[in-house]
Parts: sequence; structure tokens; C-alpha cells
Amino acid sequence: MSNAARHPAPADRPWPLGPNPGGEVVLDARSLRGLAHPLRVKLLGLLRSDGPATVTRLAESAGVSTASASYHVRQLAAYGFAEPDPRPSGRERWWRAAHQTTRLHTEDFADVESAALAGAYLQSVADYYAEQTRAAVAEMHLLPAEWREASSTSDFALRLTSDELAALVADLFEVIGRYHRADPETAEEDPKTAPVVLQLQAFPRPGALTGPPAGRPADDRCADEHRADDHRVDRPAEPGAEQSADRPADQASAQASSHHPE
Repeated sequence: MSNAARHPAPADRPWPLGPNPGGEVVLDARSLRGLAHPLRVKLLGLLRSDGPATVTRLAESAGVSTASASYHVRQLAAYGFAEPDPRPSGRERWWRAAHQTTRLHTEDFADVESAALAGAYLQSVADYYAEQTRAAVAEMHLLPAEWREASSTSDFALRLTSDELAALVADLFEVIGRYHRADPETAEEDPKTAPVVLQLQAFPRPGALTGPPAGRPADDRCADEHRADDHRVDRPAEPGAEQSADRPADQASAQASSHHPE
């Protein structure tokens, strides 16, 4: 049963955290070319989540050289994603994000070249989200017990129509919106709160509608049908687990919907 009729179409779906004072940019072919790079996605995410920063600070947070960060921040600025912050800069310029969210309408990129760019951008976003997850898992055993118990790394295997999937995502957006604090400054003053990353990915299982990946026999995919689809990890890592060299998740956090493909 589908209740998609009462939900907005993906292109009209509102920002789930209420009014978006930071604004939104809808990618076109030109701007997509400027963002389809893993480091630029990461730097833009840092500017959006952590606020204005110098190139030196961004390089430290991203784990790259200052020269590399400087080049890619200037490319973000050239394509309209970043801009100089008006605060007194001293010896080093400060940069800020020009928008709080990015929206990609995949139907706008139907030709081969633009589809490849869209794919490269979405792969960069996926890599960034995966990096955040790895960093969070690496530091899980260091968190207070109440935060370990509250956290979750879960997936769920469902069978839906496309309308039901759209309805489910819209419903989840509504739920997320209920937990948004309208006044970020007040929220930061509450010692019981902490920045939280909530990632939302919902898509047909790879291969289910397109066939097995190139080079993988079809019978391998059939064998997967008999494997457990749900490998939820809702419990903390055991004390003493090896910590990754990745940065802590709070340093890498970005708005969960700051990159919003549709």
C-alpha cells in the first residue's frame, strides 16, 4: 500500500530542519563540474558544519596539505560554493560556505558527460559519508556509555514500490524535522547536547534492478538472496578496540542533508 500521494515530489521536498537561512544551491552542469571532487565535497562539508575557517584550519581538519586545501577552496569559491568571510582576516583570509545545502536533480543530467559528472559527485558524497562512519566507529569505545547506547549503525532490507520509497523518505524527513532545535546557539549552550550526524541513504539494492555488476556472475547475486540482509550494529565496540587513524567524527561532521541528491 502506498501513501505517496500526500508527499511532495523529490524535487519539491523541503529542507527537513525547518527554515534554511543558509540557503540552498541547485546544481547545474557548470557548478557540478566544480564540486565533483572528493576533497571539495569534504571541505565544503566542513565549512557548513563547523563554520568559517582559514585554509590552515581546513587543511588540518581534512588531513591534507595547506597548498592542496588552498587550491580546492579557491575552486569552490570560483564555482560559487564558498566565499570570503567578512570578519577581520588578519594575516590569513577566512572562508565560509555560500549555501547550507546542495540539491542535485538527477533527471537534469541525462547526457553521457553530465551523467558521469553527477556520478563522480555522488561517489564523492558517498565516500565522505563512509569516512564519517569509519571515524565514528573508531572512536565509539571512547564515548560515554549513554552516547554509545544511543548511537546506531543499522540497515534494513525492505521490498517497496518506488512510490513507497519516496513516501518513506518523506516521512523520515518529517521525523528528523521534529528533533531540530530552532535556535542553534541555545542548543550549543545546553551541556547535555552534542553535534550528531544522521545519515540517510535509501535506494534499490545494487543489482536488483540493473542486474549483477560487470564481471560478477548472476548466480553469485542469487546466492546473496540467502544471506542475512540486516547486520545492525547497535552496541559499542569492546574496550581496547584498535582506534583508526581517521579523525574523530565530530571534526568531520557535516549537515546530514547538506548534499542532497534526488
